[in-house]
This record gives sequence, C-alpha cells and structure tokens, in this order.
Amino acid sequence: MQPNIPEVIRRKRQGEALREEDIRYVISAYSRDELPDYQMAALLMAVFFRGLDETELSVWADAMLHSGEVLDFSDVEGSKVDKHSTGGVGDKVSICLAPAVAACGVRVPMISGRGLGHTGGTLDKLEAIAGFRTDLDVRVARRLLEDFGLFLIGQTAQLAPADKRIYALRDVTGTVESIPLIASSIMSKKLAEGIDALVLDVKVGSGAFMTSIEEARLLAQTLIGIGARAGKRVSALLTDMSRPLGRTVGNALEVEEALEVMRGQGPADTTELTLALGAQMLLLGGAVKQTSEGRERIRDALSSGRALELFGRLVEAQGGDPRVVDDSSKLPTARQTEVIVAENEGFAVEIAPRTVAMAALEVGAGRRRKEDSVDPSTGVIVRVSLGDEVRKGDPLFELRHNGKGADQAKHLLGRAVRLGPSAGSSPPLLLEQL
Repeated sequence: MQPNIPEVIRRKRQGEALREEDIRYVISAYSRDELPDYQMAALLMAVFFRGLDETELSVWADAMLHSGEVLDFSDVEGSKVDKHSTGGVGDKVSICLAPAVAACGVRVPMISGRGLGHTGGTLDKLEAIAGFRTDLDVRVARRLLEDFGLFLIGQTAQLAPADKRIYALRDVTGTVESIPLIASSIMSKKLAEGIDALVLDVKVGSGAFMTSIEEARLLAQTLIGIGARAGKRVSALLTDMSRPLGRTVGNALEVEEALEVMRGQGPADTTELTLALGAQMLLLGGAVKQTSEGRERIRDALSSGRALELFGRLVEAQGGDPRVVDDSSKLPTARQTEVIVAENEGFAVEIAPRTVAMAALEVGAGRRRKEDSVDPSTGVIVRVSLGDEVRKGDPLFELRHNGKGADQAKHLLGRAVRLGPSAGSSPPLLLEQL
C-alpha cells in the first residue's frame, strides 16, 4: 500500500525511525517522478535535522542502489576495487592511481563525476585529452575491464538514478551537508559499479566539505558501515585538504601533473597520496599482504613506466589522443599566462585551497551550475609551498587564462597566500586510517 507521505514526513520530523517499506516506496516513487519535489524536499530537510539510524540508512542506501541497474562483473577474473574521493582542490589522483593499480593486477572499474563549485571532477580532466570519451556503455566498459584491467567513465543514466534526482534537489534546498545523505549518495553509486572493495579518500580541511577531523571521521565510519552491510570490503584514509594538492588546479594542467606522477617525476604530495591509496587498493584486492608491499608495487608501476604505458593504451581505446602520454603539448593550452607575485616578505603559513579553486573557476576551469561549460586549458599553477621563505616579488602563482575572469582571479590569488614571521608547522598529508 502507498504510505501517507505527510505522515512519513511528520514522523521523521519528530525524530521517529522510518519503516523500511516507507523508505523504499519514497525512493522508488521519486525516481519514477511519482512523488512531487515539495514532499521529497520536506523529507530531506527532516532527515537533515533528525538523521537516519543505522537500519534506516542501510535501507535508504539499498533503495537508492536498486533504483536502477546494478553492474555485475563477477564473470571478469580478479578482484575489482575502486577509489572514491570526497572532493578537493587539485585532486587529480584518480588519473595516475587507476592505471598504477591495474598494472599491479587488481581491476579498477572507475566511474567518476564532474566538478561543481570549488571541487574538480575527474571526467572534466580526462576530457581535456582530445577525443577521450567518458560516455561509454556498459558493454564497452566490460571489454575495457577485461582487456586493460580498468575503465574511466561517467555515471550512466541507469546507475542509481534516484541519487541523481535527489542530489539535484538537495543542491537547491540547502540539504547537501548531511552525513547520512552524503554517505548514501556516494555508496549507492559505488556499490552499483559491481566492485568487491572500495578505498575512500575523505578530505579534511578548509578546501573540503568536511572541515573538521571529527566530521570526516564520522562520514568515513558511516560509509564503511554501509559498505560492510552490503558485504563489501571498505577502508578509508582521512587526508589533509587545508592546501591545494600538488602544483596545479585546472583540467589540462592536472592531467599533465598526473602524467608527471606516472613518469616518476610528480610533486611529492600527489605521488605520496597515489602510493598510499594504491597500497590500500592492492591490500583490499588481495594482491598484497601488507600496505608496505603495496606501496613498493605501486612505486614500481610508476617508476618502470608500466602505469604510463597502460594509461596510453586506455586513452586510445577510449577514443583519446595517446600522444599526450609522451607529449603534454598535445593538451589544451591557454593563450595567456600571468604571474602573481608576493607584495611582502615572510614565510608561507597558509595557501587557501578554496580561494585558489575559486580563482580557477573565474577563468573557466570549473562550473557554478551543472549546465556550465568548462575551458580545459585554464587554471592555476601554484609556485609556493607551505613553509617557504618568500621575498617581495617572488612568484606565488601562474594564472593560465583566455581573458575571461582574469581580473577577479588575480584579485583572489593576491590574497590566497598568508605570510607569517616564521615557517611554523603544517599538518601531515595522511591524517588517519580507518
């Protein structure tokens, strides 16, 4: 029987637990456009304030998962492990991580998203490679997984369609920052991929959605719990996002940095995160017994060129120009470069990641609305590191742009670095493991 929706909303508003049949009906009806936005919005707001208990959350995530197709790669030999990042500034790790893990024998069915607001999206970065297609159907993806051990694609319309609709509604009703809703959104998509295990990179800090380690820890524990109840192996790393990751923010620029990592020449922090996450993926995939062994295997896949060679083959298979692997000039390049220099002296004690990301957004590297287009050639190169001694006139950033938004971007970058009288200490990149 169809439940009384106002009564369901009232019960959750009062802090009562929702019945399984009510949750399943609401998710199913909304995904079929049989429940109006105003009722779903009211229920989401009630969940935002009252939360979901463990049983409710498990049912909610499962209902979203089964609102569409659930992929089955059980007939593809080997363990299937993916990684998910909760979103950061300059986070291009998926591009170098997936080929490195696949080169070590663990299959990586990676379904990624697009950037919105201050966080970048893996799909936008990959599409900076001329011709690279992320809109592949499941049959093609399966073939890539069999032949190369990985694929890098976008979410199909059939995977967790309820999440797509609910996320869009949350975005316009002020209900995004809810741990149960965030966790069920992430896990419904990831569990639909047909994976055996999942490694989570939960970002913490001023450039992340979770600004405190307590919030990040709770989100990680919630995600792990949903995965465990679905019979999946899940681990999480809490990683620092109080500074941009690596040296670049912007799509083609980040692809170039990921290629540098696969050549064994990338920035220390981007490389370190690739090693740490890759080691966890190999451990959960059964390829190694200890993370120390996993780190060495990922390091060898990078330094030997095996990850880079595999990535080049995948680029070609997904319609992209494989010449980018050896020649980064094949990536889009902005027409103008402007250097932002220090106006004072001191030590770099803060590099505000969200401010850097908003500068990149101003010149077209990101989108404010889902329908906005992205200029893959634009972005920011960070020329200073935390703790560096800075003298007046030293370069802090390079702004790559094509005219649009340059003045506002330069203004933002001019206040993105805070100088102090001493270097102080910066938080470690890897904060915790769960």
